[in-house]
Amino acid sequence: MEKIAQALAQVLRAYRDSRVHYCRLEVALLNGDCCALVGTVLDEASLAGVLAGLAARLPELRFDVSRVRILRAGATQAVVATNLTGLYADASFLAEQISQLMNGWPLDLLLEEVRWHFVRQADGYLGWAYGPYLAEVAVPAATHLVCEPISALRDEPAVTAPLVNRVLGGTAVEATVLGDWARVTLAGDRSAPLRPGLDGWLPAADLRPLSALPADEAGLRAQIVADGVRFVGVPYLWGGCSAFGIDCSGFAQLLHRLAGLIIPRDADMQYDAGRPVSEPFQPGDLLFFGEGAIESRKITHVAVSLGGWRVLHASRSRNGVQEDDVQAVEHLRESFVGARNFLAAGR
Repeated sequence: MEKIAQALAQVLRAYRDSRVHYCRLEVALLNGDCCALVGTVLDEASLAGVLAGLAARLPELRFDVSRVRILRAGATQAVVATNLTGLYADASFLAEQISQLMNGWPLDLLLEEVRWHFVRQADGYLGWAYGPYLAEVAVPAATHLVCEPISALRDEPAVTAPLVNRVLGGTAVEATVLGDWARVTLAGDRSAPLRPGLDGWLPAADLRPLSALPADEAGLRAQIVADGVRFVGVPYLWGGCSAFGIDCSGFAQLLHRLAGLIIPRDADMQYDAGRPVSEPFQPGDLLFFGEGAIESRKITHVAVSLGGWRVLHASRSRNGVQEDDVQAVEHLRESFVGARNFLAAGR
């Protein structure tokens, strides 16, 4: 049994990243050449990977996985039904906020604990979300992205009309444009009495039609820079991804979303997934920074190039989105690791 447990522990190392994996298995019983496993995994692919790893290490054994729960096999779907909510490392508002979720984002509901759900985003990112802020409803097909950092949703198409909600840049909405205003429908459960502000009017200038997103590399770069400067002064917030507060990788991800591109959530993920680029850096390239020994630095920060070493970034030391020259800031200059982008192939 000890040999099997050791082999299982070795295999599970490949699934340690709790941001995208959930793989908790134990050896339950050994009967002859058959070993029973118990526990929970995220999906069929994870289980298949574990079994392949065990077979390579213990080819003489068979494995019974009938008591293993597969979360995605029994998942239901929901959407974020408020304008913004946190994604947490545990089922509590006191837990670390690891990201945020915007209105209408689709989620797989994997586990439930009192009023909380363990959820999976469409990009595979995992965490805990507060159940009352979610709804198991159909969502209208989005037609526009909100491109203003914070847009005021009003009861009527007039700046003097009552404010009913605030919609954040990066939110996808169904909108009908009528002159200078657009009738907008947000995602949510309209039967819930505590869910006001799901319908209203936004200034048409605050919206970007999905049909008008940049289609070429030059357009993507220009759009990322133009959007980036609109967020200058947004305060730094660990796990934030909106104009209410944002961290470095949330900022990079949001600017790509506003240009119609989906990139990973965290800086190290972005570094691993992006295409390596070298100097001279072009607008929209991502510059990455790290800690530790030069040969094995851990990625801890990302900034968006404005061209060359000039960057926009959500800086903790400057408490928000600001412009810097990497070569003029000692801690940036000395911690630079490399650059990546997601733009060369367009969408």
